Amino acid sequence: MSHEPAAPADPVERASPAAHDREHGRTLRRAATASFIGNFIEWFDYASYGYLAGVIGRVFFPESDKQVQLMLSFAVFATSFILRPIGAVVWGTWGDRRGRRWALSWSILIMSGSTCFIGFLPTYAMIGIWSALGLLVLRMVQGFSASGEYAGAGTFLAEYAPPARRGIYTCLVPASTACGLLAGSLMVSGMYFGLGGEDSPDMTQWGWRIPFILAGPLGLIGRYIRVHLEDSPAYQAMRAEMPQEPRSTGWAEPLLLLLRYHWRETLITFGVSCLNAVAFYMLLSYMPTYVTEELGFSSNTATLATSVMLVVYIAAIFLMGHLSDSFGRRRMLIAACIAFIVLSIPLFIMMTKAGGRLEIVILCQIVFALILTANDGTLATFLAESFPTNVRYSGFALSFNSANALLGGTTPFIVTWLIRATGSSLVPAVYLTVVSLIAMMAILASRVIHGSELTENPQLETSS
Repeated sequence: MSHEPAAPADPVERASPAAHDREHGRTLRRAATASFIGNFIEWFDYASYGYLAGVIGRVFFPESDKQVQLMLSFAVFATSFILRPIGAVVWGTWGDRRGRRWALSWSILIMSGSTCFIGFLPTYAMIGIWSALGLLVLRMVQGFSASGEYAGAGTFLAEYAPPARRGIYTCLVPASTACGLLAGSLMVSGMYFGLGGEDSPDMTQWGWRIPFILAGPLGLIGRYIRVHLEDSPAYQAMRAEMPQEPRSTGWAEPLLLLLRYHWRETLITFGVSCLNAVAFYMLLSYMPTYVTEELGFSSNTATLATSVMLVVYIAAIFLMGHLSDSFGRRRMLIAACIAFIVLSIPLFIMMTKAGGRLEIVILCQIVFALILTANDGTLATFLAESFPTNVRYSGFALSFNSANALLGGTTPFIVTWLIRATGSSLVPAVYLTVVSLIAMMAILASRVIHGSELTENPQLETSS
């Protein structure tokens, strides 16, 4: 037997694992950047609309009194969510059949385009009721395209991220959401300061258009990044194991598989998503209006308070993602439910009895932000891990967007109407508490899935 020493490995072969890791790291960063930009644009728009709700009401519904203007503005906001479940089915099917990258590159283009067109809409003074109808149509197109954005970005990042760090990577999706809201808040605050407030002629004539027009170039940048990415490793592995091309099967196959084999997971994730939908829109979109209309602060002060809450939210979201990697998704989500149930009403009471003390209002909003991040920093990973690869986009999109359509987008309108009907400024807290109880029951019914690989064999998934 020869005892000659083995020949040294080729340098290229020795370097290949490290080179592979570096390339994977670069790809992961590009995927994270692409996901960040898309969600940033979406929520920059929603923040701008929420913070400019009073101005938009005067521009598109000038013949109504102030409170009715506000309700009509929020009604258009809520109506844009009607197409979310439909969009969830369409984008989820496209994402599972054609790939995550394909769906995301088109969703950002449609979303940013419709947002940009809002900035060029004629006002009521120019074309009458047609202006409000145009706003409604464009908001519905936004809702359709946005239904594929959050779910697609969450699925994409969850499939790219290492299992042990999936929570901290996937929480970049809600972090980008908060960054968009913060940017919208700061921009609107700056415009109020520079243009003389929300009642100034400059604001009602042209100032409100600026945030929407900016979405156009941002969307083109995001699409460029996305079309130059490879699809996620989990999706590519699934495609490699499939006996035939996805396009040769029925168009609705992912939806049919989801409803046939994974209906229980869909119902559970819908219930879990309900709390996120209500809490997110109440605290980060409606809250500036609440602080202005119910607590009597100025618009500038209200947006300042919300901006502080968003800074805390962004700082805490990555910590919550890390904790979800350490302690599990269910524990984090249950803790958030308990905190909302116990603290929502006391915190709203503190704000209503603040007596004009802004520091108390900001403190209450900071506590709310921390509770929300425990939910938000965990939810996207939880939803992605709840479904197998071949229906993951569809399951995530359908459960998340159905909850947002029924409860999220309607939250500002519902609480505004309830406050008017009951005369109580504590109604939002009661509403949030009830939804938290519903979400708690759904979480307790869920399975424990934590840190697993997301590259299951699709043939086994459909027969299990």
